[in-house]
Amino acid sequence: MNLTLKVWRQKNVNDKGGFQTYQVSDISEDMSFLEMFDVLNEDLARKGEDPIHFDHDCREGICGMCSMYINGRPHGPKQKITTCQLHMRSFKDGDTITVEPWRAGAFPVIKDLVVDRSAFDRIIQAGGYVNVNTGGTPDANEIPIPKTVADEAMDAATCIGCGACVAACKNASAMLFVAAKVSQLALLPQGQVERKTRAENMVAQMDAEGFGACTNTGACSAECPKGISLTTIARLNREYFSAKASSENV
Repeated sequence: MNLTLKVWRQKNVNDKGGFQTYQVSDISEDMSFLEMFDVLNEDLARKGEDPIHFDHDCREGICGMCSMYINGRPHGPKQKITTCQLHMRSFKDGDTITVEPWRAGAFPVIKDLVVDRSAFDRIIQAGGYVNVNTGGTPDANEIPIPKTVADEAMDAATCIGCGACVAACKNASAMLFVAAKVSQLALLPQGQVERKTRAENMVAQMDAEGFGACTNTGACSAECPKGISLTTIARLNREYFSAKASSENV
């Protein structure tokens, strides 16, 4: 395939940035989107030009690094996949593809398509953890957990922290991300120690980072590569209001 790429180029957080157009040729439909970018970058390097900077790591849909806004959708036109799992057979010969970084005040652009998602790390540090005794590995069945509860916790735990929910939301809200982390721990016995403060602290940190408010449009869940449900947001709201009812932080 021969394709036209309109890619956002930005030197740093203070640079205005803008789109640049590139032509790529002889692209196999079996390539992943990131492999296509590798071909483009190799061509740019041969010409002595600055390659396009983008995040990537595992390229197996696990790490959540490959954050690209492709033709107006996080991770591209397919559902429940990351950018590294998007193959070029999803496009046609002669297509024009527009690629941008995540657009959110809490995710400042570092360079080109790379954004700073350390805000997510600070939200996790605020309460996304459990206090448990260390030592020998406990038996897997030492704490019986109903299968339905275990399944719900696992569904929430599949969040890879990519930020697609933020990029998809018109308010740049991080509610789905926070809800997934809170739900995962609130459902399990190991997460009960910090349960009363976890939601309160993580929501407070989310607000402090500058993420927008949730208006329940559902775009976050629709674009989530792991298909995390909006029910996790309902659970977060219950956890948060319960925590505030007995909180000393008025």
